[in-house]
Amino acid sequence: MSEASADGRVWRRGACHCGAVVFEAFVPPRITVDACNCSICAMTGFLHLIVPEAHFRLLSGADKLSVYKFNTGVAEHTFCSVCGVKPFYRLRSNPDGRSINYRCLDPNDFESVETRAFDGRNWEANAHTLSHLSKL
Repeated sequence: MSEASADGRVWRRGACHCGAVVFEAFVPPRITVDACNCSICAMTGFLHLIVPEAHFRLLSGADKLSVYKFNTGVAEHTFCSVCGVKPFYRLRSNPDGRSINYRCLDPNDFESVETRAFDGRNWEANAHTLSHLSKL
């Protein structure tokens, strides 16, 4: 990890279950993650930590990623083809960023983690509330 920014952000490493897909995200020590109740997030237990694209780096495993698209086909759900874990993806609401699966990060890297509910079942009415999270 590198030296912290003024707001305490550092590059924090994450990975899928088998370690084939490894990434870093530039995030602060105190975070808020979104627990979405849409069909795919509810089934997979994905906890969203949305970051700007510039705050995301795929370190290894690009060749192990599989992409799943449904509904409008805009969101790119990426899964490790070895272990099946979804470590990150590109949201329809935030095409300029990535949603990191908090569960793929080391919880000991954070001072605090707040979880808030996000009503993804009513996506069209609520997606605009996420768009600011991927801005620099």
